[in-house]
Amino acid sequence: MHGVPRPHSSATASALAGLMAVLAPALTATALSGCGPMVVAGATYSAAVVYDRRSAGVVIDDEVIELQARDAYFKNPDISERSQLKATSYNHTVLITGQAETAQIADRYARLVAQLPKVKQVYNEAEVGPMIGVGQMGKDAMLTSRAKLAIQSIKLPGFDALRVKVVTENGVVYLMGLVTPEEADATAEKVRRIPGVQRVVKIFEYIDPQRPNAAADTA
Repeated sequence: MHGVPRPHSSATASALAGLMAVLAPALTATALSGCGPMVVAGATYSAAVVYDRRSAGVVIDDEVIELQARDAYFKNPDISERSQLKATSYNHTVLITGQAETAQIADRYARLVAQLPKVKQVYNEAEVGPMIGVGQMGKDAMLTSRAKLAIQSIKLPGFDALRVKVVTENGVVYLMGLVTPEEADATAEKVRRIPGVQRVVKIFEYIDPQRPNAAADTA
């Protein structure tokens, strides 16, 4: 991030810990509401907030959106019993991946997610066809790890690989994040060269290269 130093001081760490201590109960309460499966989000994302171009509030929003999307999925057996779908949120933009028996099932889930509070856009990338198995899931997890590692080698002023969200489904790698056009192109090119990657899809939100910190307060 141009012109924005990374906070490493103990004071910053203490302030961040305090922020998460305040926000965690609200997040947990949201996760446990309703009759769906109980999902408690951990605070592992807290360290990433330090380097994120999203504000801490938006990071929390994205966690809550994903929990609510998962809850909606299992509360609708006409969807969950005929598909294998996942919703990933970044800066209030939601990516839906996975497989469904029909396009209508995937579209119905996308509409449910679009109605969730604070969701501003939904990209429905669900495939119509048979559900992938454990073997393919393992390959996808490996591709995600390799993509994250490859992105770390990008040498651009102010670029931080932690700002890129990587989602892999059936060999297709989706890239999310608040990035400059140059960062987006460099990231996609790196990932495209990884053996086993079938396709790279950019779901990036572009920011002004001259004002890279302007998106930090995006609500």
